[in-house]
Parts: sequence; structure tokens; C-alpha cells
Amino acid sequence: MSTPKQEGSFLEHITIQDSFPIGTASLEEAARNTLPEEVFSHVHSGAGGQETLRKNRKAFEKYSIVPRFLNNVSIVDTSIRIFGKEYAYPFMVAPIGHLKMVHEEPDYAVANVAASMNIPYIQSTVTARSIEEISEAVPKGPKWFQLYWSSNAAISYSMVDRAEKAGYEAIVVTVDTVMLGWREEDMRHRYSPLKKGYGKANYVQDPAFQKGLKDGQDAIDSIIENLHHPHLVWDNLAELRQHTKLPIFLKGILHPEDAKQAIKSGMDGIIVSNHGGRQMDGIIPSLEALPSIRETVGRDFPLLFDSGIRRGVDVIKALALGADAVLLGRPYVYALALQGEAGVQKLFANLVQEISVSMTLSGAKNIQEVKQLTLKNSK
Repeated sequence: MSTPKQEGSFLEHITIQDSFPIGTASLEEAARNTLPEEVFSHVHSGAGGQETLRKNRKAFEKYSIVPRFLNNVSIVDTSIRIFGKEYAYPFMVAPIGHLKMVHEEPDYAVANVAASMNIPYIQSTVTARSIEEISEAVPKGPKWFQLYWSSNAAISYSMVDRAEKAGYEAIVVTVDTVMLGWREEDMRHRYSPLKKGYGKANYVQDPAFQKGLKDGQDAIDSIIENLHHPHLVWDNLAELRQHTKLPIFLKGILHPEDAKQAIKSGMDGIIVSNHGGRQMDGIIPSLEALPSIRETVGRDFPLLFDSGIRRGVDVIKALALGADAVLLGRPYVYALALQGEAGVQKLFANLVQEISVSMTLSGAKNIQEVKQLTLKNSK
């Protein structure tokens, strides 16, 4: 998809009557003033002392783009291809669960926006609406399913089967959540959206989950029990590879040796991620892990990135460091909280504009040229 230069885009933001925030900092502040304290804290905070959360952002500041000029950029092409399928922009909707804490019908809203823009909507395991409900309500647009492995493997296989039957295009297995992280802000507020049942739909509608319920056992307790899976090993993923024809991405890879093992286990792609700093504190920022993993997997292996993306220029930096596309997370939750589906649409439209402007001013007229940009690391 070619995106012509939007010469009037800046003036539109000046003259438009809508008060939707421009820029992530103002968006975040508006959400802070809108949401209950415990809800905003849950979305905004990271694990432990939040060192990883802070480092994710600081990592972007260490890199500077060295632009190229006099390269006809009157039209820029923002499209990407993954597994032979073309998507309009180099970003996707990160899987975030429990969004009913910020909006009454969050999953339909976000999926609708993604479909309208031809970008993958990656549905979390813990959504308020099930795989089937979302695919029926939003039949158009590319959809992927993010899987939290269950301690009862039959549930994992069942969910993958349901996603495949519903027409989803890929499976994303999150590997950094064998147990929940040490989240002090949630403990301080005594807040758990999981216990409120905001993300139970895929479980309570799953036949394998229903079969595994013990007599009189509460569904939420069973979900929590299934989400803890410290026994997960590479053999489980190799078995999953045999179970489904869909491409499988592993989300949460940070070490080059794990990237090698992912390929050996038959995985089709990797998402370099530290869960937005929400799982373990004191670990490497995702952006610092990205170049070495790209070097390890080679030029053509599908490699995505998340954790710390806030602006269009962040997208450019991640692509230049080796990502094929990025996943956007927290900002769309804030937009959803402020203005629902319309807010997410505005946020993504702004992101597209900033990506296009950043490409134009860096001298890159397509994503391949973005990947060839030089970045300087100030350390």
C-alpha cells in the first residue's frame, strides 16, 4: 500500500475541534485522569521496581537515525509482507487481555479498527469475547491468536484448533509467562482483572476446559491454575508444531540461543519481547536484544518486536535494527479508555502519519529502505 505525503495532516490537528491527545505523553496523562487509579496503575506499571519498563524506553533514546537525502520520497510505501501476505503498515495490535477494565466492548472495538486498516489483530487468550465471537462480529481483517499455554495441554490444543477453524492466520505462543510476574502496583491496590473475570471467555467456552473442571470448582480459580505452567519445554512446542498447520510465533524470546532453538523446534517466527517490562524486572531491554537475534536467525526469518514502542520514529528504529514489524501495546489501551473505538482509530491514524513523515525525512521510500538506514548507538 502506498501512502502519499499528507501535506495537510499537521494543520488538521491544529484546527480540528476534537480534543484527542497528540503524543503518547499527553495520551497517557489523559488516561491517568480518566481511569480509576488501580486500573491505570495496572496498565501503566511494570514488574518489581520497574527498571525493565524504564529501560525499554531509554533503549530507544540511545539510537539515532542517520538520514539520507535527495532520494525521491514524494510517495512512501508503508506496506510489509509476512508469510506472503501483505499488510498495510509495519505495526500490529499487541495482544492485551482484560481490556474490559477500560471499556465495555473492547475486543470488538480494537478488532474493528485493525480490520479497517488491514493490520493483524492479535487476540489475547484472556479477552472478554471468545475467538468465535470476535471472528463472527468482525469477519474481515487479519487475525492472529495469542496463546498462554495451559497446565492442561488439552486446553492449549483446543484453543489452537478453535482459532484455526475460525480463520485466524497465525498462533503466537507467549513463553515468558510460566507464572505471573512480581507486580507490586497490583498488590498495593489489591487489584486483579483476572479475578474479576474480565478475560474468561476463551476458557469458559472451551470444551477441554469445561471437561477439566472439577466438581464445584470455580471457573476463575481453574483459569488461574491453568495459567501457571512452569513445566513448559521445547518438546511441547515441537508437538504443537505437529498439531497445527498455522504459522507459530514465539513471543518473549530475548536470547540468541533460544532463537536458534525456536528454529530447530519448527517455529515459523519470533517476537522479541520482554512483555513490556511486566513480567520480570532487571532484564535486558527488548531493543538491545533485537540486533543479535536478527543476526542469529538470518535475514529472511520472520522477526517481530514489542516492548517500548510509543511513536512512529520508534517503529523506524526497530525496523532498522532488524524487525519486520512491531507490536503496539499500552498506547491503544489509553486511547480505548478515552474514546473507545474512535480513540483507537485516531491513535493508529496518528501513528501512520508519524511513520510516513519519519520515512520521508529519513530518506526511505519503502520499508526495505528503512531497514537499510544507519543507526548510531550513543551507548
